[in-house]
Amino acid sequence: MGCGSCSSGGCGTGGKLGTVPAGCNNNGSCMTSGCNKLDVYDWLSDMDLPSNYKPFNIVEVRFKGSRKDFYVNADNIYLEMGEMIAVEPATGGFDIGHVSLTGELVRLQLKKNKVDPESVVKKVYRKASESDIAKYNAAKDLEWETMHRARKLALDLGLSMKISDVDYQGDKSKATFYYTADGRVDFRELIKRMAEAFRIRIEMRQIGMRQEASRLGGIGSCGRELCCSTWLTDFKTVSTSAARYQNLSLNTLKLAGQCGKLKCCLNYELDSYMDALKDIPNDVDRIETLSGVAYLQKTDIFKKTMWFSYPGAENWIPLTIDKVRELAQLNKGGVKPEALEYVPPTPETKKVSVLDYENVVGQDSLTRLDERNKKRKKKKSRNGKPAAEQPEKAVSNAPRNEQKKKRRFNKNKGRGNNDNKTDKE
Repeated sequence: MGCGSCSSGGCGTGGKLGTVPAGCNNNGSCMTSGCNKLDVYDWLSDMDLPSNYKPFNIVEVRFKGSRKDFYVNADNIYLEMGEMIAVEPATGGFDIGHVSLTGELVRLQLKKNKVDPESVVKKVYRKASESDIAKYNAAKDLEWETMHRARKLALDLGLSMKISDVDYQGDKSKATFYYTADGRVDFRELIKRMAEAFRIRIEMRQIGMRQEASRLGGIGSCGRELCCSTWLTDFKTVSTSAARYQNLSLNTLKLAGQCGKLKCCLNYELDSYMDALKDIPNDVDRIETLSGVAYLQKTDIFKKTMWFSYPGAENWIPLTIDKVRELAQLNKGGVKPEALEYVPPTPETKKVSVLDYENVVGQDSLTRLDERNKKRKKKKSRNGKPAAEQPEKAVSNAPRNEQKKKRRFNKNKGRGNNDNKTDKE
């Protein structure tokens, strides 16, 4: 995959075959830095279409940044995803874009974006030729210098605006300047000076702080690239209530992103917290007891636990949600329970499963040599140890000992008889 489908303008190679793009040198397959931000997976590409099927004549084309548009392929040109084509712009001339989607998926995309296929009137002119690509690359090379010169002109006029990006049309006949400002800006004099300096048609378009961050890019506090500059294409409103529901500290320095607004990632897990909060009572902030009034200090949403404490006390008392509801119901009836006490949950007895075999992995034990040495020592010192330590050996030697005793008794008996004979004689 070459850099021809990048559309970010940062590689500088213009999609020429045989060239290596700048940056990560992964030839556009790194999925970072916004190179593949607007890519769409065509899950119908491996399916065989009917023989009498007529291809859908509308294609989706993407341009620099997060801009996409639909165009009619009136001449039925065979187009593939990633190809550079010349299309009809809103004004005169032509523009260069990359095909992002073709076929039946475009029909679904139109339905998703609530666009009527009959309202698509802009046409696909042709596939981009070498001269078109050369002109497109020359226009993209001028964007960085044009942006800095436009910033200097705005600074000389004392306008309270910031020009964040410039987008040239494919035929280098028009440039769109994206800027951010706190209020309304009168830039009529600025347009006159820029038209004299650049000799092109000028269009000014105001964007928000989030759109500016998505165009410029950067590294977030999490250590990764900004979501808006890599994969996020639409921006949803983020409020401080999202931080409150997740028990986050309302610190603007930690909750704000590179754009100075609240981070978009605050909405990622908000639905899970909202589902967990359905079981937690939101109208119980204190409990009246005989020892005083206990106030709510903290709520663990996922553990279903609420902490209460008495004024001046250092310890917090955790209570389950069922217990809190029970105590709140008593307070509504005018009954004050006794002092709150922490009742630890009863530990669950787990059955220990005994395996019929050991050493499953096949690794030897570290104490295998010690066990062998103990067995050898027992064999050597068998006679010196008491019989209680060797019960099996003592039982096995019992018949032999009885036979030895009988032999000794018979020998002694025979000796005694001989002595009596000698005495008589």
